[in-house]
Amino acid sequence: MPSLKHIYRLGIKELWSLARDPMMLFLIIFMFTGQIYIAATLMPETLNNVSIAFVDEDDSALSNRIISAFYPPQFISPVLIPLSAVDPGLDAGEYTFVLDIPPDFQNDLIAGKSPAIQLNVDATRMTQAFTGSGYIQQVIFGEVSEFVQGYRISTEPKVSLALRMRYNPNLEQSWFGALSEIINGLTMLSIILAGAALIREREHGTIEHLLVMPVTPIEIMLSKIWSMGLVVIISAGISLTVVVQGLLKIPVQGSVLLFLCAAALCVVATTSMGIFMATVARSMPQFGMLSLLVLLPLELLSGGQTPRESMPEFVQKIMLAAPSTHFVAAGQGILFRGAGIEDVWINFLAMAVIAAVFFMIALNRFRKTISLMA
Repeated sequence: MPSLKHIYRLGIKELWSLARDPMMLFLIIFMFTGQIYIAATLMPETLNNVSIAFVDEDDSALSNRIISAFYPPQFISPVLIPLSAVDPGLDAGEYTFVLDIPPDFQNDLIAGKSPAIQLNVDATRMTQAFTGSGYIQQVIFGEVSEFVQGYRISTEPKVSLALRMRYNPNLEQSWFGALSEIINGLTMLSIILAGAALIREREHGTIEHLLVMPVTPIEIMLSKIWSMGLVVIISAGISLTVVVQGLLKIPVQGSVLLFLCAAALCVVATTSMGIFMATVARSMPQFGMLSLLVLLPLELLSGGQTPRESMPEFVQKIMLAAPSTHFVAAGQGILFRGAGIEDVWINFLAMAVIAAVFFMIALNRFRKTISLMA
């Protein structure tokens, strides 16, 4: 029977060891502050200060009207360039869009012809290119229609579509980015902290001290899980309250306590994974490389970055064995949609089963490692 006293005191030792590691402390602080802010603001959901240039070969009232329709903050102030500067400007990356208005554009339009406007796009800037092309087309169509007919064309559909945006009425991507980064950061740090704690003891020789003490492998492992897990969960809770709700003003729909309970189940599984990987790796660099092989699939395939429904079916089935898959589903349901325990209990059950399996596998490996060292 594991001794709670031993588990508690060994956990306190782990916390003191972490407090004396400035790089780990910096990583924890950055992941739950700076990284959250960057994820929420780095990729704005709308066009912002996009560089656009115009080649006005018509110099008419209509061409001037089209040019003046592009203004900050979506676009920088319009820049007029000669036709010969289009290719050099795009090659140098000075402009994302270059709009070429041909000669006699206004006269041809009034005469009933169908003149063409050329839009040159730097497609290496994928997000701006995809969003901006459609936006520019709408602006030009609206300005031309208003100029020709005196009002913007409005086609009344036979079926009226009433849109109701739930959970994110303004479709602000920053909400999703910040909350998803907390979930990703919690998974990543729990693996790294638990594994690094074991590697650090082995490199410093303190693991030999534990071997001569009246403690068992399960007590050592449980102490690392509760101490490192507590650090990650408290950090995530503070970040959710101070950074997300306070600084970024992002509303949280559900219970923060329920989210932290889901985090606790996930942390048991991920810290067990970290300890298992630390028993396989022989040094901190090896553990870092091994962590990359595990963390990247967990982050990309768990549903936090891309909906699981968009993935191949066999990938969806494989990732059901990952605790982060169920944690992402539960976390998004709680934080975004205000889900209660009656909605996410299946995810809680799955995380509990996975955590128990991972814990037993890691414990078995840890016992073998300890016996070899003894």
